[in-house]
Amino acid sequence: MDPVATHAEQRPDEPAVIQGDRQLTWRQLDERANRIARALRRRGVGPGDRVAVSLKNSIEFFELLAGAGRLGATVVPVSYRFKRDEVEYMVEDSVAKVVIAEPENAEAVAGFDDVVFRGDAYEAWVAGEDGAPLDDQPGETLAALRFYTSGTTGRPKAIVRSSTPNEALDRAHVAALAGRLGPVLGPGEVHLVAGVTYHAAPGAYASMALSSGHTLVVMDHFDPLEGLRLIERHRVTWSQMAPIHFVRILSVPDDVRASVDVSSVKRILHAGAPCPPDVKWKILELFPEGSVYEYYAATEGYATECPSEDWIKKPGTVGRPPDGVELFVLDDDGNQVGPSEVGQVFVRIGGQRSFEYEGAPEKTAETWRGDMFSVGDMGFIDEDGYLFLTDRKTHMIISGGANIYPAEVENVLFGHPAVADACVIGVPDDEFGEQVKALVEVRSPVSEAELIEFCRDRLSHYKCPKSVDFLTTMPRDPNGKIRKRELRDPYWAGRTAKI
Repeated sequence: MDPVATHAEQRPDEPAVIQGDRQLTWRQLDERANRIARALRRRGVGPGDRVAVSLKNSIEFFELLAGAGRLGATVVPVSYRFKRDEVEYMVEDSVAKVVIAEPENAEAVAGFDDVVFRGDAYEAWVAGEDGAPLDDQPGETLAALRFYTSGTTGRPKAIVRSSTPNEALDRAHVAALAGRLGPVLGPGEVHLVAGVTYHAAPGAYASMALSSGHTLVVMDHFDPLEGLRLIERHRVTWSQMAPIHFVRILSVPDDVRASVDVSSVKRILHAGAPCPPDVKWKILELFPEGSVYEYYAATEGYATECPSEDWIKKPGTVGRPPDGVELFVLDDDGNQVGPSEVGQVFVRIGGQRSFEYEGAPEKTAETWRGDMFSVGDMGFIDEDGYLFLTDRKTHMIISGGANIYPAEVENVLFGHPAVADACVIGVPDDEFGEQVKALVEVRSPVSEAELIEFCRDRLSHYKCPKSVDFLTTMPRDPNGKIRKRELRDPYWAGRTAKI
């Protein structure tokens, strides 16, 4: 039976999703899922079809997961911050039949065939359908989530998982989750949705929590003090966060922070970027002993697990691989390096290729080396098998847990008539980990503010440069490739890691 229907049958009047003053019981969520399934079917959605959801964190996101899942459809999370070109690419690439969007984003979705805006139009759309169970329900789970990731091309690509059964891979996945979620695997837990649901980790973990019968407490945006108060008010037992959330929590005055009861917490998972050690030590003190649990993973797959006690023994590590996962650090020639020697980090899970980038065979080939994959991170494994990350080979920027691809920003800068050459890099940021900096050569006078505004008109603001440096000559190799590492190094001088 569908998990939401199962929980609705077992505890119909308990809360399933809470957001501010709104909440849905399991019975109400089950009924609305039926209505949404009928409404989507009326628009031609069936098994295997895609529904693009471009919403802020909201109850609607989760009832759409439940409704679309009953049709065997897939949800494509799209950032509500995206501009028109970004949304159009995602919708067209995924061949989404319906788009659910925020009303203030009407310009970004104008012209699409079938758009429903959250608010009165959405409520009328749902209310117009029957809430009874479907007689012929093809799907029995929440909708699959189709996440996109990218690389140096700057255009996101969908991750397509292998459909070939692999017992070793499945065992590795179960081993990883057992360590990560051991205290909160059963029903009846309470999950705080702190990150944005169009990102892979927050969206996937919240979906997993809902399927498991956990109550979701949804934050429409992250406010650190409100997050702590929600933990106290709803006796939250677990959440998924990124270092940026920790930095903001620690910005709350000490006495105020200490007055909030967070003793209900069993797990605070975190990933998305390396956590500064001084931040990690303070977070370990804030939450109950043993509850803070780091892991190293990407949309492509997972690599390491790091319980609190491991990090305390090895400050700065991202942990060791769970059973069934192997790590390798290779030099530029593909040879495995020795303990504590830096190289590119590769991962083997279950002994087979488990994903590819849809429509991007070259990117897939670049990522895999036999049955090992890499997302371009550099690091070393110490003599005890613990992984430490030091740099990023691909130059992808992670700011506040969000992936930013320099080529996408560079392509926009090249569209400005004054820009002759451009390079985008990540530089240190004490709050966000990294921030975007543009380095440009110009052919005519232009100001930093003008270039930043030019980007903000064409890209989501979080992707845009926070600063611009003007260069006389861009350093390039004989083959014309910009020497990005040479440009980045001065900004990271004096830091133990360049990531």
